[in-house]
Amino acid sequence: MKEIVVISGKGGTGKTSITASFAALAKGKAIVADCDVDAADLHLLLDPDRKRQVPFFSGHTALVNSERCTGCGRCVTLCRFGAIRDSANGICEVDPIACEGCGVCVRFCPSEAITFQENRCGDWYVSSTRFGTMVHARLGIAAENSGRLVTLVRTEAKRLAEEQQARYVLIDGSPGIGCPVIASLTAAQLAVIVIEPTVSGVHDLRRIAGLTRQLGVSSIVCVNKWDINPAMTETIRRFTETEGIGFAGTVRYDHVVTAAQRAGKAVVEFSEGPVAEDITGVWLQVNAYPGSPKIS
Repeated sequence: MKEIVVISGKGGTGKTSITASFAALAKGKAIVADCDVDAADLHLLLDPDRKRQVPFFSGHTALVNSERCTGCGRCVTLCRFGAIRDSANGICEVDPIACEGCGVCVRFCPSEAITFQENRCGDWYVSSTRFGTMVHARLGIAAENSGRLVTLVRTEAKRLAEEQQARYVLIDGSPGIGCPVIASLTAAQLAVIVIEPTVSGVHDLRRIAGLTRQLGVSSIVCVNKWDINPAMTETIRRFTETEGIGFAGTVRYDHVVTAAQRAGKAVVEFSEGPVAEDITGVWLQVNAYPGSPKIS
């Protein structure tokens, strides 16, 4: 069983569409994980049927028990974030948005009037799809610790892959190089970097390639919409040669991709045209890359 993580430098490069097509091309031999928990959208293409829902708790928020609070104001003085204030009736109140969950007020309240409740930041799910099992999540608005939620999703996906003897764990990672991306990449066998042929795309590629190198994860590059700038595509290809990074191939710009998204389908199941052939070719290169699982 191998973990393959599809990542990109920014949102909108097409990594989710490519991940969905990879899931279709895996022919039931993959566990799919959507680790882009801050802006999950793989479910729009795979139409998961939820079988299990698990709440995700992270961080704490102080809460004053008005029956025990004496209004001494010590917590107001100690809170460096200005999250606690005196109310009109002399009882202290916590602003849950301003509270950073440090716990100082809880520790030093002489009346022990402040509790420290854990926050429910979202949920994660195990679902069935037409391509097999999917593990995904929904993080609450402005909720914290997305990296931890990503780790939970990945861990469950790996457990299910071992249980079901799946050949792949296919991960739709977050864009960028932040904490959720690092959590997605840790211990993976291969990162598929989806890049557009633009100046910013090359900049993103350099950053992501540096991250995968630091984490010791092999990487292979796919240039999406390559035909909007063939010269830049060639620049990217030469960069991969210089840096010793794999080159998975190119995917053309095609309105079929948008049509497939509207239909809630993976490109390769929606069409057998040229763009579907491009993505299939990338999938074959991903499988042929050293350290990747081989197609039976």
